[in-house]
Amino acid sequence: MFDPQTSDQHSTEQPLKSFEVMLISGMSGAGRTHAADCLEDMGWYVVDNLPPKLLVPMVDLMTSSGSSIHRLAAVIDVRSRSYFDDLNAVLGHLDDLGVSCRIIFLEASDEVLIKRYESVRRPHPLQGSGRLIDGVHRERELMDGLKDRADIVIDTSCLTIHQLSTKLYESLLGEGPTTVAVHIFSFGFKYGLPIDADFVADVRFLPNPYWVPELRELNGRDQPVRDYVLSSQGSQEFLDAYTKAIMAAVRGYAQEDKHFVNIAIGCTGGQHRSVAMSEELARRLRSNGMEVSVSARELPHKNKL
Repeated sequence: MFDPQTSDQHSTEQPLKSFEVMLISGMSGAGRTHAADCLEDMGWYVVDNLPPKLLVPMVDLMTSSGSSIHRLAAVIDVRSRSYFDDLNAVLGHLDDLGVSCRIIFLEASDEVLIKRYESVRRPHPLQGSGRLIDGVHRERELMDGLKDRADIVIDTSCLTIHQLSTKLYESLLGEGPTTVAVHIFSFGFKYGLPIDADFVADVRFLPNPYWVPELRELNGRDQPVRDYVLSSQGSQEFLDAYTKAIMAAVRGYAQEDKHFVNIAIGCTGGQHRSVAMSEELARRLRSNGMEVSVSARELPHKNKL
């Protein structure tokens, strides 16, 4: 059994209270692997099939000086065999350390679990030489206590993997557009179309600041260029319509389990118009509650127009 007295003394720079631990557990065949993938996509450091006794050393490692990891998700379940018995003691020790620890518990009906196992033609980890249903029943008995203390319980009996993703995103990040991360980047058509964009907008219909001598050496992040581009005829009408279209699409993406969207905005050289319009579109989307990052692909090409 796990003995907190035998663990190393914790001495780190990163406060333990700022470190988050998420345990992913539940019934075998209920979707733990997919849940782990979802948390990894959300930015968590994920470890699968971790023996509970190693959880505290993992926290020690990740809160050491210079570590940039602040969130650990561990899949812990009956595959740990006898090590699973250490879990309660480990959770108590994390409470004593002041580590924020939450539990996601996934379950499904016996009928669904058996059907899923039969479809992949694998034995249940607790089945032994008995029947598949025997393993399911043993696991359910072992898991009862953990399910009672779980923060999030999801029954996946009637869920597709995409619906499970949506439930996890909504449980951890909120609903709708707030679960979709948007990246906007400007580019120059003369350097080629981007191959990784979900949306491509062409703003070459706006007057080009390149032909204004005092603006030529600046870029779309400089205020004089921003003012010039955003005051040009058609710029505000375009932004109004495009923002509305993007918001409608993002709401649909959230429902369809697409949580990362790339938007490309192009002009001739990717220095002025596309940069200014990208920054303004990002500002508008953020004002609607979106998580948005921005980059400018062509700024290294400055003075090559």
